[in-house]
Amino acid sequence: MAKYNAFPPIPLKDRQWPSRSITKAPVWCSVDLRDGNQALINPMGPAKKMELFRTLLRIGFKEIEVGFPAASETDFAFLRELIEGDLIPDSVTIQVLTQARQHLIEKTFEAIRGAKNAIVHLYNSTSELQRRVVFRADKQDITKIAVDGAQIIRELAQSSPAGSVRYQYSPESFTGTEIEYAAEICDAVCEVWQPTEDNKTIINLPSTVELSTPNVYADQIELFCRLFKHRQQALISLHTHNDRGTGIAASELGLLAGADRVEGTLFGNGERTGNLDIVTMALNMTTQGVDSNLDFSHIKEVRRVAEFCTEIKVPERMPYAGDLVFTAFSGSHQDAIKKGYEAMKHSETDRFEVPYLTIDPADIGRQYDPVIRVNSQSGKGGVAFLVEHELGFRLPRRLQVAFSKVIQRITDSSGVEISAAEVAKHFVATYVEPEGPLTYNSHKLLPCDDEDSERFEFDVTYKGDSVTVTGQGSGPLDSLVHALTNRFELAYDIVDYSEHSLESGSDSKAAAYLLVKAPSGEELFGVGEHKSITKASLRGLVAAINRALIVHQND
Repeated sequence: MAKYNAFPPIPLKDRQWPSRSITKAPVWCSVDLRDGNQALINPMGPAKKMELFRTLLRIGFKEIEVGFPAASETDFAFLRELIEGDLIPDSVTIQVLTQARQHLIEKTFEAIRGAKNAIVHLYNSTSELQRRVVFRADKQDITKIAVDGAQIIRELAQSSPAGSVRYQYSPESFTGTEIEYAAEICDAVCEVWQPTEDNKTIINLPSTVELSTPNVYADQIELFCRLFKHRQQALISLHTHNDRGTGIAASELGLLAGADRVEGTLFGNGERTGNLDIVTMALNMTTQGVDSNLDFSHIKEVRRVAEFCTEIKVPERMPYAGDLVFTAFSGSHQDAIKKGYEAMKHSETDRFEVPYLTIDPADIGRQYDPVIRVNSQSGKGGVAFLVEHELGFRLPRRLQVAFSKVIQRITDSSGVEISAAEVAKHFVATYVEPEGPLTYNSHKLLPCDDEDSERFEFDVTYKGDSVTVTGQGSGPLDSLVHALTNRFELAYDIVDYSEHSLESGSDSKAAAYLLVKAPSGEELFGVGEHKSITKASLRGLVAAINRALIVHQND
């Protein structure tokens, strides 16, 4: 298409970044209170700014850009409140943005007066497009703006009563700037600031507008680091936007290309399509075994604060934080997740290995119950997972198949999702406590002359009448089968039986699963639970018989 030009590749034939790995966290800087705030329909007031600031501290940010105090009275007042109220921990550095204009820089230093640790962030636009269209200035003019601003900052910092003041420079629209010129102007700024390896300047290389694929951005970063004469005296910082939807990938590749620091916001709030999402990038590192140095163990609370302060909802499919990101509706996915959790219970390592899940939801304060949700697309694995999670029952495979059909009929009929609680309710009503004419109440062992069998007396209720029946067999279950056959002609055979103890917290109960064959030849499951495995088994048998009687009655 003649209307658009492809972004030119970077001539970097011996690039090194593709063979590298991220092995440690960068220096993180939150720009929620500045870049994120300026993109809001309703910018944050003092109360919301303070709540978000405190949340950023709890997460563990050590550098926080708190505003553009020379351009906003709200930002100025907020910054003064933080400083005068001694609300900034000694380990945290506040950052403030300013353009390269003398009166703005002077107002900025007025705002940070009394701060123990501050970064003054100077920027001016350097891209070829902005030089040509916006400023109508050549490189020499643009460089002079940056150098003059840097000189003013240095003079004010040396005479300022503020504490430690560090410098940061951004060639805004770096991605649209010739890399040779970007290195040249940054070197010119550093010649004024005179950084050392012990007192490094921050050089921030913003993808102010995302113009290319992430690999090209990485090439730009690597080439810049080669050309920049003050590389050893500087921290290379990234500030990516998401115009192409690849801001996170660009920052990850930028770290591989040599960057040390990353600026971004919670959940990517920012101009146009947003800033880098620090939550996602940090948790991406976690899934690779790298400590991000940020705490998102209570991500739901972080999300609540972010949504309240920005008035922007976190999408349901937002990585890690969205309502549905740990949710499987597909039957095959549900089955794999269920088996993964089961395997981990018996694993000898702590390694998290569950199909379709990249991180343990519990590590970020999420619960297991939303991992599998059931609708008409779901299968036996997902249904069985919810039953186990809600009730503790570990269903035999044939029972999984049978119950999934029960749920399938319900979801097909309604056309909507069914909750975990509803799945559990239907399981109990179908297999544990089905309505029917027969109830088991109690039993006791009777003397028996046959050494190979046992004899029992059972107290049951049948069609509203309390009845005592007696039966003899290989054990309690076999004896009850014979007793019911002899007294009521309820001739049912036990086809399959399994049992297990329920998980701790379930009052140490046992569960029994019985598959019985009715006189018609139909096979039906019943489930019993009780502290006594014998009573659980007898209840399961009665539940299965009641189900068969209900089916026969309906026929």
